[in-house]
Amino acid sequence: MHAASTATSRLTPEDELHWLALRLIPGLGTRRVVQLMDRFASPQVLFRTPVSDLEAAGVPPGPARSIASGCTFDDAVDQQNKMRARGAVLVTYHDPLYPEALQEILDPPLTLFARGDLALLSHPAIAVVGTRKPTPYGMAVAEKLGGDLAAAGLNIISGMARGIDTAAHKAALAVGGKTTAVFGCGVDMVYPSENRRLHEEICTKGLAISEFPMGAPAYPQNFPIRNRIVSGMSCGVLVVEGAQYSGSAITARLAMDQGREVYAVPGNITSQASWGPNLLIRQGAKLVSTAQDIVNELAPEVRRRIQKEGGASNESGSMAGPKQGTLPLGPNSVLGDLLLAKMTVDAPTHIDDLLGCLENYSSSEIVAVLFELELLGLVRQLPGKQFVKAW
Repeated sequence: MHAASTATSRLTPEDELHWLALRLIPGLGTRRVVQLMDRFASPQVLFRTPVSDLEAAGVPPGPARSIASGCTFDDAVDQQNKMRARGAVLVTYHDPLYPEALQEILDPPLTLFARGDLALLSHPAIAVVGTRKPTPYGMAVAEKLGGDLAAAGLNIISGMARGIDTAAHKAALAVGGKTTAVFGCGVDMVYPSENRRLHEEICTKGLAISEFPMGAPAYPQNFPIRNRIVSGMSCGVLVVEGAQYSGSAITARLAMDQGREVYAVPGNITSQASWGPNLLIRQGAKLVSTAQDIVNELAPEVRRRIQKEGGASNESGSMAGPKQGTLPLGPNSVLGDLLLAKMTVDAPTHIDDLLGCLENYSSSEIVAVLFELELLGLVRQLPGKQFVKAW
């Protein structure tokens, strides 16, 4: 059973069909379609217009013939059926639900396919982006800042890619916050495959959107295209980790071109994953160490809105873990404190190192308490039996 959107499109089925058919005409950009709608009022009128009149209105010969022939309606019906099956709706450029911020960019998408809470299309948002291969430090930062920004009332936008994107989405959901995933494929496609559960959770509790039709595969060239939507819907873009010429750097550059704020988390100068954000800071991006650094930069009306809607913008930014002696582990609390003291947030510790420095405890005791700490969310296990402390 697929979750239906918690807000509905204002299109009738006939309107939706005509918009889908128009969306599938090759060679028509959004700006040209907007101009055509100003002249012809609706897609229905446009599809009834002779080729000569379309060409006189500035439509190139190829697209004009495609419109007049109605050759895309069979595919539009197929799209409509797929949307119904997956609980997706179509939001057009002229729809009141269409994000106002996205309309302002140079090349906004003509339509958005959406699953989930359409109210998030207009909710104040921050994009959190970064590398698909983060360091433990990058993951900890993405989880901490993503969760804190969501708790402050902001919609966390990202691309649901591996690594930083996934961490930001999960962190927002974990605190009961808002999150939007912008896909580089159809909203009915799961990419990457390991994010199937996250995909469904976002469609149920947040919002999934794409400009690509239902069933569209995740081609590599789609991801730079979708990045303009990630930045375009946001008040600003936070780059956590990424190489100098990575996808997150592309998103940051798009954000600058769109007049959005760019934020970056500083990192180790010897880590290639930190070259991107460190360079952005050198070029003028705002350095971020806590969520409050971003909240303080938001426009006053945005801060008032997220506070009114229940956001808690009093993030302290402390990296401190639980106080000693307060772990709910009963007789294992002392060992739990010792293990947490031996681990850090930004570098993994191998289990052999933990066994070696806690010789008064057996390996079975240490493994059991590590498991309990992991269940409490205080510790995260990495591949190779390595552990990091949760931030």
